[in-house]
Amino acid sequence: MGTGTTLAITIAGMGAIIALRYIATSGIFALATSRVRPGLYASLRPQILREIGWSLISALIFAVPAGIVAWGWQERGWTLIYDDIAAYPVWYMPVSVLAYLVCHDTWFYWTHRLMHHKRIFPVAHAVHHASRPPTAWAAMSFHPIEAITGAVVIPALVFLIPIHVAMLAAVLAIMTVMGVTNHMGWDMFPRALVHSRLGGWLITASHHNRHHTLYRCNYGLYFRFWDRLCGTDRGLDTDFARTPTTP
Repeated sequence: MGTGTTLAITIAGMGAIIALRYIATSGIFALATSRVRPGLYASLRPQILREIGWSLISALIFAVPAGIVAWGWQERGWTLIYDDIAAYPVWYMPVSVLAYLVCHDTWFYWTHRLMHHKRIFPVAHAVHHASRPPTAWAAMSFHPIEAITGAVVIPALVFLIPIHVAMLAAVLAIMTVMGVTNHMGWDMFPRALVHSRLGGWLITASHHNRHHTLYRCNYGLYFRFWDRLCGTDRGLDTDFARTPTTP
C-alpha cells in the first residue's frame, strides 16, 4: 500500500474517531441535561441541528493534522510521543498533561480574542456565537477558519513537548469533556467547587456562558489565568441569561 493511500486512510480513520467521540460525548451530556434540566433545549432543535452540522465539518478538519501526526508517529517515528513508560520519570507524566493544557489554553485565549476582532468575527466566529444559548452540541460548532486554528495546536505540541501516549489520550479526553460541559447551559460541578478558591481559576459553564452573552470577556478554555491577567474576566453567569445579545 502506497504512502499516500496509507496517509489518506489514517486521516479518514481519525475523522471517524473524532466525529464519533463528539457525538458520543455531546450525546451523553445532552441526555444528562434532559434529565437534570428538563426542557432546557426544548425550543432549540433547529439550532442543535446546525451545531451538529458545523461540528461534523470541524471533525473532518481536525482529522487532517491529527491523521498526519498519527501516521508520522507510526510510520516515520516523528513526534515526541512515547509509549515506553520508563523513557521519562513517572512524575513527568502528569506534568506533561498540565503543560499541554496550559499551552493549549494560552493558544486558545489569544486566538479566541483575535476571533472577536470586528473584521474577523462576522467571517469566522459568528458561527459559534449563533448558539444562543449554547448547548452540549455546540463545543465543535465552528466555521472552518476557526476549526483550523483549533485543529493545529495539539498536533504542533507533540513535536515540542514529550508526552506518553496514555497522557496524550488524557489531554484529548479533558479537552473534549470540558469543551462540551462548558457549553451545556448549566454547571455539572457542585456549587461548592464552582464558587471555591480552586473553582475561581477554572472555566465552567457558568463562566463560559457569560462569554456567550457578553461576548468580549471570559475567553479561556480551561483556566481563568489569562482572563484575570488581561482584565477580561467578568465572573460567573449565575442565572444563565438567555436574551439575545450583539458582539
